[in-house]
Amino acid sequence: MYKRLIAYFFAILLPSIVAGQELAIDKKEFHSPYRYITRSTMYGMGCMQVLDTYLSPIEYSGVQINLLRESSRRTRILQGKVSMQTIFQGNIGLAENPSATGNELTGLLNWNYALHYNFNPINNKLHFALGPMAQIHGGFIYNTRNSNNPAQAKCYINLAASGMIAYQIPWKIIPIKLRYQLDVPLLGAMFSPQYQQSYYDIFSLGHYDGNIVFTSLHNQPSMRSWFTSDFAFRTFTLRLGYMADLHQSKVNNIKCHTYSHAFMIGFVKNLYRFKP
Repeated sequence: MYKRLIAYFFAILLPSIVAGQELAIDKKEFHSPYRYITRSTMYGMGCMQVLDTYLSPIEYSGVQINLLRESSRRTRILQGKVSMQTIFQGNIGLAENPSATGNELTGLLNWNYALHYNFNPINNKLHFALGPMAQIHGGFIYNTRNSNNPAQAKCYINLAASGMIAYQIPWKIIPIKLRYQLDVPLLGAMFSPQYQQSYYDIFSLGHYDGNIVFTSLHNQPSMRSWFTSDFAFRTFTLRLGYMADLHQSKVNNIKCHTYSHAFMIGFVKNLYRFKP
């Protein structure tokens, strides 16, 4: 009976000792900036203007619903001065022509990966960051009035320049962080049919005619400008924002633009990564 009691005692005590040792090791790296991750999810709604001369020479106007998920963390590049940012953005919209006789349904998904060099903050309040960003876009525009060529596919990749500025307001009641970010595509490639060329000719008959086009500022002057403000309450962080997403291009004699302005709301999560 004494042997069983001793065995039960060590069976209960040993995992607690091991767990305490592992916890002591983790505490040393708990506040490491390389393990700190900021994630946010935002939802928004706003207005948009859509023009695609492949489908219609008339501009359509309507509403758009947005989703944006962002994740950022510090890396070990250049002694921790480079941070990584990933953005997943999706939107869907419905627009109509000025005479209200036709509609266009739009949808777009894009994924962004950026590396920002962080300059030394001023008094730990004002912060600057600048770096390259890779963008992958895919979506569609569907016109309900067209029987021949009713849809236009959107597929393009970009190498963009990204910059941000952030300012921390250390209010004792509710600390506020303000941030402005601007992303401008510089180089890329885009799929586009020729004017009045059907997708049947391209994919079924194999009649390719310069459908992969090199893009730059001369034929794709676009930008994404967004402003966010974080309100740090006791148990959660609320994020409010405004986004102006301006995409435009003129390739293969087709002029296209999508201008959207949306107000966003969401929450921010601050996490720590641990090795298995």
